[in-house]
Amino acid sequence: MSLSSGTKLGRYEIRSKIGEGGMGEVYRAYDGAMHREVAIKILPAALSADKGRLARFEQEAQTAGSLNHPNILVIHHIETHEGAPYIVSELLEGETLRERMGGVALSQRKAIDYGLQIAHGLAAAHEKGIVHRDLKPENVFITKDGRVKILDFGLAKLTGASDGSQSQTEIPTRRVDTDPGVVMGTIGYMSPEQVRGKSADHRSDIFSFGAILYEMLSGRRAFRGESTADTISAILREDPPDLSSTNRDINPALERVVNHCLEKSPEERFNSARDLAFALEALSGPATTSESTTTVLSALPTSKRKRREVIPWALAGVLLIACASLALLYFWPRSVDKRPISFAIEVPDKVTEIREPAVSPDGRMIAFQGISEGKPALYLRALDSINAQRIAGTDNGALAFWSPDSRSIGFFSDNKLKKVDLTGGAPQTLCNAATGVGGTWNREGTILFAIAGHGLQRVSASGGEPAQALALDSSRLEIEHDYPVFLPDGKHFLYYSWKGTRGASEIYVSSLQNDQRKLLLKNDSNIAYVVPGYLLFAREFTLMAQAFDASKLELSGEPFPVLENVAYSSNNSLSHFSVSENGTIVFWKGSDVGRQLAWFDRSGKQIATVGPPGTYNDIMLSPDEKHAAMQKIDGGNSDIWIMDLVRGAPLRFTFSAASDDNPSWSPDGNLLIHTSTSEGKTTFFRKNSNGSGNEERLYETTSGIDDGTDWSGDGKNLLFETIGEKTLSDVWVLPLDGTSNAHPLLQSEFSEFHPRCSPDGRWIAYASSESGRTEIYIQSFPPAGGKWQVSTTGGAQPRWRRDGKELYFMTPERTLMAVDVKLGATFEMGTPKPLFQTSVSSFESPNRYDVSADGQRFLVNSSINETSRTPIVVIVNWAAGLKKQ
Repeated sequence: MSLSSGTKLGRYEIRSKIGEGGMGEVYRAYDGAMHREVAIKILPAALSADKGRLARFEQEAQTAGSLNHPNILVIHHIETHEGAPYIVSELLEGETLRERMGGVALSQRKAIDYGLQIAHGLAAAHEKGIVHRDLKPENVFITKDGRVKILDFGLAKLTGASDGSQSQTEIPTRRVDTDPGVVMGTIGYMSPEQVRGKSADHRSDIFSFGAILYEMLSGRRAFRGESTADTISAILREDPPDLSSTNRDINPALERVVNHCLEKSPEERFNSARDLAFALEALSGPATTSESTTTVLSALPTSKRKRREVIPWALAGVLLIACASLALLYFWPRSVDKRPISFAIEVPDKVTEIREPAVSPDGRMIAFQGISEGKPALYLRALDSINAQRIAGTDNGALAFWSPDSRSIGFFSDNKLKKVDLTGGAPQTLCNAATGVGGTWNREGTILFAIAGHGLQRVSASGGEPAQALALDSSRLEIEHDYPVFLPDGKHFLYYSWKGTRGASEIYVSSLQNDQRKLLLKNDSNIAYVVPGYLLFAREFTLMAQAFDASKLELSGEPFPVLENVAYSSNNSLSHFSVSENGTIVFWKGSDVGRQLAWFDRSGKQIATVGPPGTYNDIMLSPDEKHAAMQKIDGGNSDIWIMDLVRGAPLRFTFSAASDDNPSWSPDGNLLIHTSTSEGKTTFFRKNSNGSGNEERLYETTSGIDDGTDWSGDGKNLLFETIGEKTLSDVWVLPLDGTSNAHPLLQSEFSEFHPRCSPDGRWIAYASSESGRTEIYIQSFPPAGGKWQVSTTGGAQPRWRRDGKELYFMTPERTLMAVDVKLGATFEMGTPKPLFQTSVSSFESPNRYDVSADGQRFLVNSSINETSRTPIVVIVNWAAGLKKQ
């Protein structure tokens, strides 16, 4: 929540907003009881339902509040406001250490002074069993009078007290322990054990302290590569450049303190922050090169081989060795440079968006989906070329995957599985595959692929009738199998088991030879195998790796991060990365493509934006057009939110841990129906649209609900989609008066989806694949007579004008179309006319727009343009770093 000046929180009066971050918003406020100014940090109400973030916020407040030290931010009070927690602390005037440094080195005197104060603060925390775990210049504050304050214990981990007794904060502070392999902290200042996802104790803070002290003395970061992977590699395997190489006046004893903090092994660092502070105190006097200082620091082990007094002898030895081995080096075979090389593939001309990169097994070519003039197709870029070329015949192509010989590409288009030979020729249709969700191709010529709502299918690479490769397992509450990947033997494969709820889905390994399957890990993303033996998977925008024995089908060790800012689409759990057999990785850089609700007129002119950007999917206007119900994915939760279109304020409507979707308003706007998918089943709920009262359970099914619900104009029926056991997507009807059970309305060998009932209740518009591509059709309701095809070049997402005189739909190019219609005993229609080009995420995804009652305004769920032209990043020899893990 954003608080305005004058807002009262108990005895505190808000004066102004002074900052914000991932853990909350910070305000300047006045404490009327104590007659002082304070700082208030409050978690926005819209985020307070995120249990993980809320736990970290409370952890920060309670942990810091248990400490009372001049070098740690003082906490005065902890309270809640309208369900959102907040902490009241002292108000600091000054700047962060990051701002104070400004990218340049500080004087040794000042660096020692700041470092000593930080060490004293850490010592106080460690003695109470508290480890910060996210120490960095941004979390160190320098007041105007030169005092240092450590901020943000929101990632702190409580450990045993230093004397071995129970932590003094065990009772008043909530324990928030990290699961093995979950990385907390900031890359660049994290210790090696944190990077590896292992347990972090007080010595991790000492390593982070060493990185900060190094930066204060040198003006540059101790560990910083061209990419996150390079930075991680440096932390694990490299020492930073000697401080004396950038500053010849550096005190050797001070350099030894820094090096001792930055030892890779925790056992080789300072034993405690108290010992570290003692070493710095010995350097803080005016005679820092005195004999006493040398005596105090002489016991520190040397972490680097450089010694000034032995340099002449070392140089002589190096020259002798060089002369003795010159001939050998001259004739010795030259090694191939295996250092990682990274570069970006820019968006081709006239292409507005690229995504879903797929690198060939030999690492020489990259296929990806590009969108030009609203129309998706596949593009190919060879690494020895500077241009990407559109692949002919791949209109609407998606989720490309390669043949083992790198000569052909499989892909999904127009509800078909297809392949194209890159040596020439038109694409070949292999089989039907409505709503494909990934494929993989082995050396025996078998393609394994996934379609929404079903188990895995297999088909010959030459085409034919597909056969079931792996059925859904009801005992595991599976809804569908996605993103299969063959292992090197061509028989075993990995796949993602979707169970309807983020956090419940899992990664399995199975075989073409039998239907046995083995659980590997719980995770919400696609997966890949990389030589010499690692699985890659995403935890939202961070790509992780974990050691995997492909012969034993076993994981070992802990997962560790290898890349950050890898685009992740939370609506389908797809991380946009791909890896070749020879160690080339490609990924679409960025976060999940944000979306913005916006009003457009019939010419496509944007009238206004509505509310903040977010990860929105289905949107449905209320009958009075004052609100829009929508699915919103936030922090891993998929819930229904209601957007106030006048104020532009979103309000959360559902709060379950399940995946909530498909909102639909009653004709009078007083009720809202939505689906909730969890543990292998989908349930329809009905609730007052103002949020009052309890939810009413209407219907439950174990069949996968694909998308799309619509409440008929007379209020008697609910139309929805489901996945049939032997059919594809079908349209069903649920009578809302309780007279009968849900039953099929449109069911065939093709896909029928996106049902929308006409205002007079006598007709239904829907999308179908019966012509070989998705088109819009009109059918009487209930079906009794003929049907009419409305679109001619592809269409989905039909919408009716409130008076029934116009029908709208979306083309594959994401152009919004309108067609005049005349309803009555019979159906008449005119010629479809284009209105304007949209930037919705997909034309086949449901409810990406809605229309006002008079047909003059359109509420469109638009992609944010700033993210759409993000390039694809290529890293050659990337896997070389994994071999050293």
